[in-house]
Amino acid sequence: GLFTKEIEEALLDGRIDLAVHSLKDLPTELPEGLTVASIPQREDARDALVGATLDGLAVGARVGTSSLRRAAQLRALRPDLAILDVRGNVDTRLRKQQEGQYDALVMASAGLTRLGLAAHIAAYLDPAEFLPAVAQGALAIETRDDGGAAWAACQAIQDLRATAEVSAERALLAGLGGGCQVPLGAHAIAHGSRLELRAVVVSPDGKRIIRKQAAGAIEDAARLGEEVARQFLASEARAIIEAAES
Repeated sequence: GLFTKEIEEALLDGRIDLAVHSLKDLPTELPEGLTVASIPQREDARDALVGATLDGLAVGARVGTSSLRRAAQLRALRPDLAILDVRGNVDTRLRKQQEGQYDALVMASAGLTRLGLAAHIAAYLDPAEFLPAVAQGALAIETRDDGGAAWAACQAIQDLRATAEVSAERALLAGLGGGCQVPLGAHAIAHGSRLELRAVVVSPDGKRIIRKQAAGAIEDAARLGEEVARQFLASEARAIIEAAES
């Protein structure tokens, strides 16, 4: 919510008519009077490694990320790595890696691609073993919830496949309480009229990994997310989630 508060206040005050957000930064509950009017075509949802491939990193190599989810999954795959915190915008992070402060970085491939920096990507992390953040790679166009001209204009760029995918992922996050500190990865993929949702909860040390999935009709996207949330809450994942949010 810290990323979106001022922009949403401008929407409610009428100073702007629409806002473009990275959907993974947008809380699952919006302020009264606002709505997501459109979700355009989704960019690549995968995480990417900058500086080296995962197999190419030496024992003890320093990998930078500010994400609990990424750090936990890295520790699960490569417990020998040194996972270090990294801050700053994309350019700052890339500069720090190039200066030798980190041997590699884990970043969203979508952000690098949108900034014309995809050449820095050394390898993409396969969602089969390294799941991205909820709604990663997707944009959200937010407007006032009044059915007005701004809302109507946004319908022209609505992508139904992307909308279904992120609806499932965000319903899962909402079902777990909507907290951004949960070490949760999720990825929904639409195949024609069918939707498959896979998700993982990993303990911060990477030692406990709980995977869940569900599939169904694309129009049941939100229900699939809710179903996977229930699966997690009925499993040992509940303890990991509660510990992360305490």
